[in-house]
Amino acid sequence: MRPNIGFGAQSLAIYAENPAKSRGRLFPEPESPTRTPFQRDRDRIIHSSAFRRLKHKTQVFVYHEGDHFRTRLTHTIEVSQIARALARALRLDEDLAECLALAHDLGHTPFGHEGEDVMHECMAPFEGFDHNAQSLRVVTLLEHRYAEFDGLNLSWETLEGLVKHNGPLIGPDGAPLGKFRGGQLPFAIRDYAGRQDLLLDTWPGAEAQAAAIADDIAYDAHDLDDGLRAGLFAIEDMKEVPFLADILGEVDTKYPGLEEGRRIHEIVRRSITRMVEDVIREGVSNLAEVNPQSVLEIREAGRCLVGFSSEMTVAEKEVKRFLFARVYRHADVLAVRRLVARVVRDLFSRFLSEPDLMPDPWNKGLAGLNETETARRVCDYIAGMTDRYAIEEHRRLFDDTPDLG
Repeated sequence: MRPNIGFGAQSLAIYAENPAKSRGRLFPEPESPTRTPFQRDRDRIIHSSAFRRLKHKTQVFVYHEGDHFRTRLTHTIEVSQIARALARALRLDEDLAECLALAHDLGHTPFGHEGEDVMHECMAPFEGFDHNAQSLRVVTLLEHRYAEFDGLNLSWETLEGLVKHNGPLIGPDGAPLGKFRGGQLPFAIRDYAGRQDLLLDTWPGAEAQAAAIADDIAYDAHDLDDGLRAGLFAIEDMKEVPFLADILGEVDTKYPGLEEGRRIHEIVRRSITRMVEDVIREGVSNLAEVNPQSVLEIREAGRCLVGFSSEMTVAEKEVKRFLFARVYRHADVLAVRRLVARVVRDLFSRFLSEPDLMPDPWNKGLAGLNETETARRVCDYIAGMTDRYAIEEHRRLFDDTPDLG
């Protein structure tokens, strides 16, 4: 008999994912008498090797540049806090929202988006690379912890939300959508779809939508914070963006002469608050309009129900344009990106030509692999590296490792 795992379930909305009605796991397991399926998923993610490695994976700034800049781990924790806040306000399952936030970056390469871009370039002849698909590969295959299965054997709802938290991946005709339109879905997603149907043609549940927008909120606000503290732009430069100018004016009016560190924090926290409150208002309005009577009706609504209002969508895009120009394309950041790009290219090229140079267990069973399978093995190995370990591996194999200092 299913144990009583519905603590707080009475407060869940009718359209929330109900852990007591989970579709289960690919490999059936006895249920926990003390934790819901989504709580167990969260705990498995937190205890995974991939999660620990996020501590030394870059967000924007490479690891040597300072201890106060975000890493993938600190970003992930911040996303999970925002996701839980949204879920609580909208009466969704907080544990599932948190779980999806904690898992969303597990597939990221070292060196931030530069690492991902270079990995996609290297893997282009072998069906490409996508960090979201790699996250699925991590939790369904690459984690080797349990005696009875590879991966973490997460619940169906967690895997579904992880794969398509930004929306459906295919249309009714099966053709890929979004950034995959005109091509094909990443190998990891296609491969897993043959084992378990994740309803790739529908929107995910509201918890996954909350985690996705929480990622945007955290990313924007904290890249502003890190960019300011790194001296890539000045506080006054934010007046170029109406959304930020308004917040800056509010802070300076209330706290004239405030020291810079506190001034920065006030701007960042108010940015987060405004965006979070906008999502909650918009979510309440959308849910009232659609009036879903089940999570299935959330999936079949045909649009995102937990996201920014049209006004905030415009404002958030302006913030992103500002960050792109002032942070991501800053000369200092680009200089480091060029150096780390060479590290990833060099490692991929060397391991692809000499895969036996990979350490145990990555160098086992290579004789039975074709070139594409070997490339995937190399990709899995490099994608799992931290920034620091990638540099160490480069030093082991090459005499001209870039000096990032």
